[in-house]
Amino acid sequence: MTKTDPLVAIRTRNLTTPQNEPAHPDQVKNSAGGFTFGITDDARLQRFLTLGVDGGTYYVGASELAKDNAGIVLDMARDRPLDLVRAIVEISIAGRAPRQGPALFALAAVASLGDNHGRRAALVALPAVARTGTHLFTFVRYVEQFRGWGRGMRRAVSNWYLNKSVHDLEYQVVKYRNREGWTHRDLLRLAHPVPDSEARDELFSWICEPCGNFTSSNGLYLVEAFTRAQTASPREVARMITDGVGLSWEMLPDSALAEPVVWEALLDADMPQTALIRQLPRLTRLGLLDPFGHRATAVAVQLTSPERLRQARVHPISVLLAQRTYASGHSARGATSWTPSRIIVDALDEAFYASFGAVEPSGERMLLALDVSGSMGQQISGMPITCREASAALALVTAATESRHVILGFTRADSGYCGGLWGGGSPTLTPLSISPRQRLDDAVGAVSSLPFGGTDCALPMIYAMKRNLEIDTFVIYTDNETWAGAIHPHEALAQYRDASGIDARLAVVGMTATEFSIADPSDAGMLDIAGMDATVPSLIADFSRGDL
Repeated sequence: MTKTDPLVAIRTRNLTTPQNEPAHPDQVKNSAGGFTFGITDDARLQRFLTLGVDGGTYYVGASELAKDNAGIVLDMARDRPLDLVRAIVEISIAGRAPRQGPALFALAAVASLGDNHGRRAALVALPAVARTGTHLFTFVRYVEQFRGWGRGMRRAVSNWYLNKSVHDLEYQVVKYRNREGWTHRDLLRLAHPVPDSEARDELFSWICEPCGNFTSSNGLYLVEAFTRAQTASPREVARMITDGVGLSWEMLPDSALAEPVVWEALLDADMPQTALIRQLPRLTRLGLLDPFGHRATAVAVQLTSPERLRQARVHPISVLLAQRTYASGHSARGATSWTPSRIIVDALDEAFYASFGAVEPSGERMLLALDVSGSMGQQISGMPITCREASAALALVTAATESRHVILGFTRADSGYCGGLWGGGSPTLTPLSISPRQRLDDAVGAVSSLPFGGTDCALPMIYAMKRNLEIDTFVIYTDNETWAGAIHPHEALAQYRDASGIDARLAVVGMTATEFSIADPSDAGMLDIAGMDATVPSLIADFSRGDL
């Protein structure tokens, strides 16, 4: 177990610097006007790859934040290309990020700006990161922002089409026919892959010159079924699905997708996990998820399978978004509505926790503090979920794992602006009545109605000192854009250690892709974590045990 330096506790000065003044020579001014620590390039990369930058922050616009983070990625692509490729592959393969776009952008940057070794490594890693046709189209779009089509690029794209088995490639080109302004026909004409078999040659020919009455002489049965399905009746489509040729819902015409018999066939054919999660509203509208029907029970079992979630690389935030949307009974824009099936709502709750994988409890005493300020109302990566809501969901996973915990929210103690609805007031902490035993959407929604003001991230340690609480690990979920308070968080932690005699730790879960953190990087008892990383609960538990 890594211990903090005991000499840190020996001091002659009173550590009570206001947060709007620097308390350490390494601190920098954040976008809110407070002083925090700048994080390393590696930490910023982790935040970029897992959090993205689509939504910006309360204090920094999306374009400015994107430019700042892209600068780090471009610098690493030039100066440390191999390290960057390793990080991209590790995060992508493990399914730790909710979106693949940042990883594909970073890979495109290395493939364009790195040295010979870096460019080669990036292009070799292309199949591992660009696993679907959509990923490939996105990668190509990003590459063209940096460079043209050289020999290495042509070879890498060519190998993407040649190294997959013919049937795997057949599935990709039929399912993901065009994205980002590109088609497979476009890429084949630019990359010029030389087919290694008659079957692959036939597939390439069909891609370049598709025909409606395709008959294969080399076993391309999926392409045959796809072409027939475009004019077949719904019952004929259902029979083709049942025959096991591999038709997915994306390959079917709109007329077929309106018929329950087609979706029954897709369910019987073991619909992939991600597709199942996304299609729950449609399945409900078609009457296939009646809470008293056998299909609802079977779908619930499939949704909660940890193995299926892991194999499909389903990110927890994707499950959370699905749960919120499904439980609401209407689409984000209100264009469609349905009556949620209770068994499916409960299954999505369970799937959210299961999607994090097995988390071994640390057994430590934890205080979880959620920043619910106005700045945390920003969306994450352009998704319809705020930093505030996501932090509550993440905290519930740790709460479900650790038996000894308390959950608090940063709020205000007295009236604020706009008639007391928001802002101003004295920062304080309020115990939150949320629990993993609640329905997830209810618990997450509860943190959105709290009175909030300026966030003082030193308060968790002060709160514990005033109440003589014995806390081993403080966990603060924040955007790190804090400025309020008469003492800095790292100073308050030092005071708590002195007062309690506990070698307490502080984990800071950053919910936005900024360059700031309240965690002192020179203190081994503090850890900065990128918030949307699917490994967050495990990292917190490992850190609490001293395994990091």
